[in-house]
Amino acid sequence: MTTSTADWRARAAGLKFRNGLFIDGAFRDAAKGGRFDTVNPANAQVLTAVARGTADDIDAAVASARRAFNDGRWSGKSPAERKEVLLRLAALIRENIPELALLDTLDMGKPIGDSSTIDAPGSAHFFQWHAEAIDKLYDEIAPTGRGDLAMIRRVPLGVIGAVVPWNFPLDMATWKLAPALATGNSVVLKPAEQSPLSALMLAELASEAGLPDGVLNVVPGFGEDAGRALGLHPDVDALVFTGSTKVGKLFMTYSGQSNMKQVWPETGGKSPNLVFADADIEKAAEMAAFGILFNSGEVCSANSRLLVHRSVQEEFTERLIAATAAWPLGDPLDLATRMGPLVEKAHADRVAGYIDIGRSEARLAHGGERETRTGSDCYIQPTIFNNVPPDARIAREEVFGPLLAITPFDDEADAVRIANDSEYGLAASVWTKDLSRALSVSDRLHAGTVSVNTVDALSAMTPFGGMKQSGFGRDLSIHSFDKYSALKTVWVKY
Repeated sequence: MTTSTADWRARAAGLKFRNGLFIDGAFRDAAKGGRFDTVNPANAQVLTAVARGTADDIDAAVASARRAFNDGRWSGKSPAERKEVLLRLAALIRENIPELALLDTLDMGKPIGDSSTIDAPGSAHFFQWHAEAIDKLYDEIAPTGRGDLAMIRRVPLGVIGAVVPWNFPLDMATWKLAPALATGNSVVLKPAEQSPLSALMLAELASEAGLPDGVLNVVPGFGEDAGRALGLHPDVDALVFTGSTKVGKLFMTYSGQSNMKQVWPETGGKSPNLVFADADIEKAAEMAAFGILFNSGEVCSANSRLLVHRSVQEEFTERLIAATAAWPLGDPLDLATRMGPLVEKAHADRVAGYIDIGRSEARLAHGGERETRTGSDCYIQPTIFNNVPPDARIAREEVFGPLLAITPFDDEADAVRIANDSEYGLAASVWTKDLSRALSVSDRLHAGTVSVNTVDALSAMTPFGGMKQSGFGRDLSIHSFDKYSALKTVWVKY
């Protein structure tokens, strides 16, 4: 593994990019010949021009996936056989961690220290976990009477459309692909146009691992043509999506306009972090910084609303501001960097706009400045607003950047009321030394995951997803297989 900043920069200089569509086991140009630039947000330089898929390419990819599913080259394999291929893919990911990590870092600005130790290794882990699980799921026999045998079988759905975001390009693709492929489906993956490069390499590695041609197809492109075409396609059996609530609703509309395909959205978040007076203030402040600054705040479950008991608000805010010093902003290829640039100029403009809004709604306690480095103005400092009214826009709307809104509360009921007063319900955190309070408050919070005395707890063993307008899809854990399979009853009279 590369161990120094100089080594990473040298590797980056020699990196080669895959920039075609991956359909039926091979790279190809887009049907209409279109291309789009993918840009390094750290320096505003073009990395490469990628084939721009449109409806014609989605048609070709879906047709390839359907042929592969129908002839059984993958769907007809036993769970143990599929497991072996996916385990080989996990091993190949581990062998290629430096290159995969660099692709995500260059494509969307993620610090190399994270992409090389969290994202890329995590992708290998999630493929391995789902591969190991698939041959341990049993079908059922219903308790019928004598002379009847009713079997309840879990079967793959067919062709899965997967649309993933730019904030965790490799990991989010893996979260969808691992269970979808393990259950025997074929997949058409559309990566975000801001970050398509690691998905294209992943498809190549899957082919090298032994995944048959046509089982995994990757079509980079834009939402208005490739994404829309996938959502409307009449031969796609299910659509899985991670991204904004607005786009998640579009995919549900597309389903109704086409073939009523299943849609599994994991969408926006405005996660509250509740800190009670008896909490470990130092640890809570350190983790509150992590909860909003990791991945530059570009995390759907980021703890972007900090609710603090009024009696410790001043002390906590001071400790929190001090904790931001451990998150230096800088070149994502520098191992000392913990916060890189935001993904693109348009998104940085949006986050800066929310900072301007926040200045009129609350008191700016820290940061708030936009910086230009190496020709890019996508760098935004850790930003903390204090005494934010619960109805302020920066307390209610998803910013998706390093902006934290602190709101005081007076008692437990007040904290729960403020926390639940949101259209989102993806995640929440609770800090207290009182076990009864921790369990009681967790019960009353409307969120898919509640982390107690930590933030954003996550494991392959537990489901990830939300409530309300955070969507209802669940990734990870045994429950993730439910999205990619159907229950078929076979009833035999004898």
